[in-house]
Amino acid sequence: QLQLVESGGGLVQPGGSLRLSCAASGFTLNYYAIGWFRQAPGKEREGVSCISSSGGTTKYADSVKGRFTISRDNAKNTVYLQMNSLKPEDTAVYYCAADRVMPLIWYGTEEYDYWGQGTQVTVSS
Repeated sequence: QLQLVESGGGLVQPGGSLRLSCAASGFTLNYYAIGWFRQAPGKEREGVSCISSSGGTTKYADSVKGRFTISRDNAKNTVYLQMNSLKPEDTAVYYCAADRVMPLIWYGTEEYDYWGQGTQVTVSS
């Protein structure tokens, strides 16, 4: 069974940092582009970042550029999202998703074949 599992979420104060992880079971992440998405209550799921299978190409939403960094360690079959300078508006459930090729529209939820269950990130004082 192919699964993605997110971890690393939690409660953090504004200005703080978290690192999210996306691990795979049942398949090798190395051959997949990975996207990070988030969904806040009452809002649509939105693309946050994406990384190609090689790690050579990365994409970011304007709202997180300069604060978030996506990376991957193919030896560990894991993709990371380092989130710095967190703001209350970053509060959401964060999901990772996999696709065999990096979608042209990387932020489109319909482009990805596999999804994790999500991890909650809450930014609050």
